[in-house]
Formats: sequence, structure tokens, C-alpha cells
Amino acid sequence: MDVLINVFVALHIIGIASLLGGFLTQMKAMSAGTARFTPAMLHGALTMLITGVALVGLNQADDQSVNNLKVGIKLVILVVILGLVYVKRDEEKIDKPLFGAVGALTTANVFIATLWT
Repeated sequence: MDVLINVFVALHIIGIASLLGGFLTQMKAMSAGTARFTPAMLHGALTMLITGVALVGLNQADDQSVNNLKVGIKLVILVVILGLVYVKRDEEKIDKPLFGAVGALTTANVFIATLWT
């Protein structure tokens, strides 16, 4: 079971990398006012959602403790990110505050995951 959990953790990290990497590659475009949500950002957010839910289920099935408050907060943040990216994915230009919010929420999710023990 540990190997399966570790595979899903790796996939979850790949999803985070895709979402945050997509944001970081658009930073120059954001300062020019031409940033847009890339497909990598949408797919990264979806990967995070699917693997995160799977990780909770696998950890509970393995009788490991799960911090439901932490998972719930991370889920709410991810749903907001996913909603913003999904709704605005076809627009040619995204407003700077909205685009910045996705980056800030993604970063907050990373810090919650790593610092909340």
C-alpha cells in the first residue's frame, strides 16, 4: 500500500508543478497584461484534485490518520483555483488580480501542505 500511496504523492506533486509552472511561465505576460490560463494549469489542477482525493482514500484505507480540517481547507482552495482556471480558460487576456490570485492560492496550498503538521 505504501508504494501506491507514494505513486499518488508523486502524481500530486506533478500536478502542483504543472499548475505553478504554468503560472510562473506567464509572469512576464502578466506584467504586460496578456497573461492567460494555459491548458497545463487546468490539467495540473485536475490532477491535484483527483490524486488528492485518492490519497485521502488510500491513507484512510491504510488506517493512517488524516487531518480532515487541513484536507478540507486545501480542497476548498483547489476548487476555487479550478473554478477560476476552468471558467476563464478560453479568454485571451486575464486580469492581473485574477491571475495573481491563482498563483497566490496555489502557493498557499503548497505552504499549507508542507507547513501544517
